[in-house]
Amino acid sequence: MENLVPLLIQLVSGAVGGNAAGSILKKLSLGTLWNSVLGIIGGGLGGQILGMLGLGIGGNATDLNGLIGNVIGGGVGGGALMGIIGFVKKLIKK
Repeated sequence: MENLVPLLIQLVSGAVGGNAAGSILKKLSLGTLWNSVLGIIGGGLGGQILGMLGLGIGGNATDLNGLIGNVIGGGVGGGALMGIIGFVKKLIKK
């Protein structure tokens, strides 16, 4: 169970990051549902990738540094994936 806590933090942070990116990048937004779905996927992937790179993300969820790292990694990953998919969708529409 302890190993799931950092992942859950990344997923929730990813959903928040995806929706935050959608509200900032209104032309790329896919709507609340898809921003959340892509944010969750991006948050999980982004947090895991940064953890594998040894950037301290994905650490102990009870450690403040680990918690902050998971929140940042998940939020950035979620926002980035939402932005990329929104941009690709916009290009395909043209």
